[in-house]
Amino acid sequence: MNDHSDVWAAMAEADAAASGWPDPTPLPDALPPVQPFTPDLMPEALRDWVADIAYRMQCPADFPAVGAVTALSSLAGARAVVQPKAYDDWQVVPNLWGLIVGRPGVMKSPALSEVLKPLLKLQAAEIEQHTAARLAWALDSKLAALQSAEREKKAKGLAGKDPAAARSLLEPVDTAPEPVARRYTVNDTSVEKLGEMLMANPWGTLIYRDELHGLLTGMDKPGQEGSRAFFLQSYDGNQGYTFDRIGRGTVHIPRVCLAMLGGIQPGRLQEYVRGAVSGGSADDGLLQRFALTVWPDTAGEFINVDQWPDTPAKMRAWAAFERLACLQPASETEARVWRFDAVAQALFAEWRTPFEQELKRGELHPAMESHLAKYRKLIPALALLFALIDTPDAGVIGERELLRALAWGDYLRSHAQRLYSAAVTPSTGAAAVLLKKLRGGALGDSFAPREVAVKGWSGLPDPEAVRKAADLLCDFDWLRRVVLQGGVMGGRPSERYIINPAAKGAP
Repeated sequence: MNDHSDVWAAMAEADAAASGWPDPTPLPDALPPVQPFTPDLMPEALRDWVADIAYRMQCPADFPAVGAVTALSSLAGARAVVQPKAYDDWQVVPNLWGLIVGRPGVMKSPALSEVLKPLLKLQAAEIEQHTAARLAWALDSKLAALQSAEREKKAKGLAGKDPAAARSLLEPVDTAPEPVARRYTVNDTSVEKLGEMLMANPWGTLIYRDELHGLLTGMDKPGQEGSRAFFLQSYDGNQGYTFDRIGRGTVHIPRVCLAMLGGIQPGRLQEYVRGAVSGGSADDGLLQRFALTVWPDTAGEFINVDQWPDTPAKMRAWAAFERLACLQPASETEARVWRFDAVAQALFAEWRTPFEQELKRGELHPAMESHLAKYRKLIPALALLFALIDTPDAGVIGERELLRALAWGDYLRSHAQRLYSAAVTPSTGAAAVLLKKLRGGALGDSFAPREVAVKGWSGLPDPEAVRKAADLLCDFDWLRRVVLQGGVMGGRPSERYIINPAAKGAP
């Protein structure tokens, strides 16, 4: 169909001559500011190691910091819990979910790979020990089978003469169960297989996905409701789960405890956030469980760093991983319980009262409110982890560890505000993309929303998204919307956006 662009151009000229164009106003920043990461947020045992990784890789320190804290939370798992109240039996399991947000090329994956090296070392040692243990078990099992055959042979000879002796020989002999290897990390598996792993690893493990978008969107597909329910349950860390499957029967897992870690690109995250807060199947609190979400600014001067890692810092940090890997629960079924000391207990109550009052007022965006509600777990969980890392012999959580956890809460809240801004002001980012294109002359003098939608530009997937972005640009005088009733040449009304001539070549 002919767009009659010459007619539109003439109309644009006439419109500009008749009323003139005001100077356009710069768009507001698409993303709200976030608190920068500071070294004192980290436990002392990890502080220099995280700083060294960030400096050598020239990436935000937020990336290795969140990766390290999440990984260590998986080692603690459900072995240790904190009771945040002095007399209540409410318990918090310190397994946490971390998500780092950044464009491709900002060193998300290398940063996470570096902080996961201690887990990989632990896993390699576990595999080696398990291989030796399983070989010894196989030999013992074979010997037990030979001994059983020998006893059965003797029993046959005694069956008629001495039935009691024959019966004694046929009594089953206790044998050691097959050794099971501990899983420190899991990458890609079905939920059913993951359930089997958790039966063998009842105190928890870590799911690591280099790109979490696939996992998140995969659970949105029809038929994956069970997977979503499983992961939602696993965040609590102390709840059981039952699979009922035709052919496999009923499988009950006494405890599902998962820490989760991965990265995601801003564009994909913004699309997912909009879906997750729109009332669809993803609006069930799964995203809000990623309390350790960071979306730092990545602009800045690059320095070419070529130096050896800080070996003493690395050794201190890796020692903390090894110590938490050896953490023992109180019994085979019960976790070791930690509490706040008197000063920390008073500080926690002082923090929680205004925090809960803010949630009750209902003044926050529902997505942000749901996210902050998870801080009921996040704050005491972080305080426990920091105690396990820096003061494992204290037996209680002190004021210093809780203050550090509360500082993390303030820091992470600013990143959560950036995260949910994609839902609160979804057109701002798209408007920035559209403005960049029209500044570069990619759209001529005017355009219709459908003409932009077919170009596949980020954040502008359909005419409605283009229309929202363009209307925002109209508010800042970059565009002017014109609707001709009956169309340019008759028929349906035509809608077009005329571009302010000052936009062309504007910085």
